[in-house]
Amino acid sequence: MSEIRVAIEIDAEPSRVWAVVEPVERHIDWMHDAVAIRFTGSQTRGVGTEFLCDTKVGPIKLVDRMEITEWVPGEVMGVRHTGLVTGSGRFTLEPLGAAPDQPARRTRFVWQETLTFPWWLGGPIGAFIGGKLVLRAIWQRNLRGLKRLVEQPAT
Repeated sequence: MSEIRVAIEIDAEPSRVWAVVEPVERHIDWMHDAVAIRFTGSQTRGVGTEFLCDTKVGPIKLVDRMEITEWVPGEVMGVRHTGLVTGSGRFTLEPLGAAPDQPARRTRFVWQETLTFPWWLGGPIGAFIGGKLVLRAIWQRNLRGLKRLVEQPAT
């Protein structure tokens, strides 16, 4: 099992960050390891939404089956991985630097995952190398992409 946590501070209020994160099908715009996202039913938002994410990390390609398990607009999105890689994940949006009577102008975006890798991806050793080293670096890059996307001026 591998526990991965990455975070970034974004110069935008949580509602702006959520507007970019909420459309799951657009995660491919900022997740460099996500190639395509396909919903398995008509639901595309909220708890119970199920989807497949084609993922590519170097030469390794797999389809990650996920279900949204937690959904609080502007605050949190949680998923359960039920494919070859199993586990759970969560995006948390934390408002930063707001006075008690003022809206937050910045957001700390936290991405946490607890994943179990199949034996053919190295099991516990693969979890350490793939999770602690490789995925953490990729996801940190993903968060820099999210930050750029959120902070770009509206067109």
